[in-house]
Parts: sequence; C-alpha cells; structure tokens
Amino acid sequence: MDRNRLLTLLEMAMMAALALVFSEIKVFTMPQGGSVSLVMVPIALLAVRRGIIPGILTGLIVGLLQLFLGGYVVHPIQLLLDYPVAFAALGFVGIVRISHFTSKPKRNVAIWGALLAGVLVRFACHFTSGIVWFGEFAPEGMNVAWYSFVYNITYLLPEMVISGIVLSIVLGTAPQLLQPARNRLA
Repeated sequence: MDRNRLLTLLEMAMMAALALVFSEIKVFTMPQGGSVSLVMVPIALLAVRRGIIPGILTGLIVGLLQLFLGGYVVHPIQLLLDYPVAFAALGFVGIVRISHFTSKPKRNVAIWGALLAGVLVRFACHFTSGIVWFGEFAPEGMNVAWYSFVYNITYLLPEMVISGIVLSIVLGTAPQLLQPARNRLA
C-alpha cells in the first residue's frame, strides 16, 4: 500500500473516531432523535482535505458506529436513511477544492456552499425517514411533511452553522489542516 493511501486511511479512522466523540458532546437533543453537536466538523474537514470518496466513507463509518452504539431502528430502510446514508452524505462537502480559490473569502464561501450541499442531502434522508416512519409524532392536524421539515431543520441548521463557523476558524487560523502536504486523493 502506498504512503498516501495509508495516510488517507489513517486520517479517515481518526476523523471518524473524533466525530463519534464530538457526537456525544451535545448542545441539545431532540425528543425523537437528532441533536446539535460537532459531529459534522471532522467529516467535513476530512472531505475538504481528501475529497468526496474519503469523505463519504468516513461519514458512512460514523453513521454505522452511531447505529451500533445506540441507534433507533423501526425499519431497514429507515436504518439506512438515518444512519449510514445520512452521514455519508456529509462527504459531499468534498466537492470543494479550496486550492482552486485564491482568496480566503472565496475559500470560505466554497466551504459554506459545500457544507450546505452535504447538509441538504443529509436533511433529505432524515426528512424522508420522518415522513414515512415518524409521522405519528406529528401533532394532530399538522401536515406530516411540514412536521418532518420543522423537526429536522431545528437541529440540522444550527449544527450546520456551528460546523461552518468552526471550519471558517480552521481556514483562518490553520489552513494547512484543510489541505494535505502531498497531492489530494479523491
């Protein structure tokens, strides 16, 4: 195995472990699942640093670990949507190559845009799961789709903003963390 591939695998393992630890430090937790934490930061950082494929795989690992360490499952497809697929979606943050942008403001916008793209895909997973399997929790008379939208945006939006702020701080203070010393792997 070549050195760059081994280094990427090691970074993926470390970021997955860090994401799992960060997922346990919660700002608040929603009653039927979901919480605001820093779980997205290591996945997004790895995705920006190494690309989409390592980002997706790291998110997939984090989703599976969260499932094994206390996931709530009502259906096999819900299991996939709420855990491995939702967190793997955060790997799409790797669509941004900050080396293509010359100024810090442009790099910041690129990171926030890519983070939004990853969170939108994650949101779509949780939203769909909420409509199909958790609609029973909607207050009487409330549209199930609207309930799922409001419920999921309540924790995903703050989590995205917090993650974006942390990544912006990293970009401003330690930009080398967002780019490996050698060529990027996709």
